[in-house]
Amino acid sequence: MIGYIVLGVIVLLVFLMVSVFNNFAKNRNVVKDAWGNIDVALKRRYDLIPNLVETVKGYATHEKETLESVIQARNVAMQVPDGDINAQIKAENQLQQTLRSIFALSEAYPDLKANASFLDLQNKLNEIEENLERSRRYYNGTVRENNTYGESLPGALFSGVLKYQHFDYFEADAASRENVKVSF
Repeated sequence: MIGYIVLGVIVLLVFLMVSVFNNFAKNRNVVKDAWGNIDVALKRRYDLIPNLVETVKGYATHEKETLESVIQARNVAMQVPDGDINAQIKAENQLQQTLRSIFALSEAYPDLKANASFLDLQNKLNEIEENLERSRRYYNGTVRENNTYGESLPGALFSGVLKYQHFDYFEADAASRENVKVSF
């Protein structure tokens, strides 16, 4: 009789472990899928940035430092290894901050604000940013579900054994929340 009870407990634990493992795998894949949506929008943004910088260069020749910082931030973000979502989030926050400085420049150069190429590029970038915002919300929702399951019972019991993966939220950093200052 005791043997059957022990066997029943072992079978129950195995089924529980399989269920937890399957939930970890499902949550991880949903988070990675959500990140894939963000990644597509980021690649579109990377392709657009050089055109935007070239358009601004003609109007703001003495703003070389601002333009170079945008290109440098873009290059850093593009060089983050695939799959390193947490590093990508950090690089994207930095890039977002430098992009804001370009749009702040447009306020200082009225001719630039009226330039059709600049306006077209700005509209495309705004469209990409809106898509990123929607994707970011979805991604953060999937991260919340993943992290909650991995940090609560029964997931927390098996997180070490089953290689649970914690993901960071894609949130604006403190620098991105500040107003851009442009001085001449």
